[in-house]
Amino acid sequence: MKSVETQHITTSEARSMPRPKAPGRLKVILTVLFIVLLLVGSAIKTESSFSELIVGLPNMLDLIKEMFPPRWSYFDDITGAMLETIRMAIVGTTLGAILAIPVALLCASNLNTNKWLSYPIRFLLNLIRTIPDLLLAALFVAIFGLGPLPGIFALTIFSLGLIGKLTYEALEAIDRGPLEAMTAVGATPMQRIIFSVVPQIQAHFVSYVLYTFEINVRAAAVLGLVGAGGIGHYYEVTLGFLEYDKTCMIIIFTLAIVLFIDWMSTKLREKLQ
Repeated sequence: MKSVETQHITTSEARSMPRPKAPGRLKVILTVLFIVLLLVGSAIKTESSFSELIVGLPNMLDLIKEMFPPRWSYFDDITGAMLETIRMAIVGTTLGAILAIPVALLCASNLNTNKWLSYPIRFLLNLIRTIPDLLLAALFVAIFGLGPLPGIFALTIFSLGLIGKLTYEALEAIDRGPLEAMTAVGATPMQRIIFSVVPQIQAHFVSYVLYTFEINVRAAAVLGLVGAGGIGHYYEVTLGFLEYDKTCMIIIFTLAIVLFIDWMSTKLREKLQ
C-alpha cells in the first residue's frame, strides 16, 4: 500500500515539476541573423562573391573534362612515390606517438601536479598544433634539403602535437580508483603508470595513433609540393605541365590508398573495443 502511495506521490510531483520551455523564436531569429551577418562580412573582407563562383563554373567543368579519362598508364610511374609517402607516414606517426607518451604523462593534471612543468608543455603542444604541416615541411626542407627526411620530421612534430593532446585529455578522464589503490599500497610512480594507467588508456592511445596515421597519409601526399618527397612532387609536376589526366590518376590512386587505410583502421578499432 505504501509503495502505491509513494508511486502516486512521485507521479504527482513529477507532473507538478516545471517542464523545460522550448527556445523562443527571438533566439532562433537572432542566431540566424548572426550567422548571415558573419557570412556576408567574411565574404566582403575576403572579396569573394557567389557571382564569381557562378561565372567560374564553366571553367571548372572544362577542367574536370580535361581530367577524364585518367591516364591509367601513369600508374607505374607513381607507385614508388606512393610507397614513399606511406613510409613517411608510418615513420612520422610512430616517432610522434613515442614522443607523445612522456609528454602526455607530464601534461595530465592527475598524474603531474607540478603546474610549472605541465602548463609550459601544454603551451608547447598548442604551439605545435598551430603550425601547418606544410610550413613545418618547408622549414625542414630549408634545414635538411630536399627528400623524404623533412617530411618525416614534419609529420613527427604534427603527430606529437595531436596524439599528445588527445592522450593527456584521456589520461585526465581515467578512473582514479586503481591509481589511488596502487598509491595506498606503496607502489612507485612507474608501477602506478604501468599497472593502473596503461590498462585504462591503451585502447584509446592505439585509436589515436591510427587516426593520426590516416591524417598523415593525406598530409604526406601533399608535402612534396614543398620538396619534402612523396607523391606530392608528382602533383606539382603534372599540374605545372597542365597534364590533368595524370593528376586525376594520382588523385584516384591516393583515394584508393586512403580508403584502404581507413577500412583497416576501422577493423583494428573494432577489435580493440
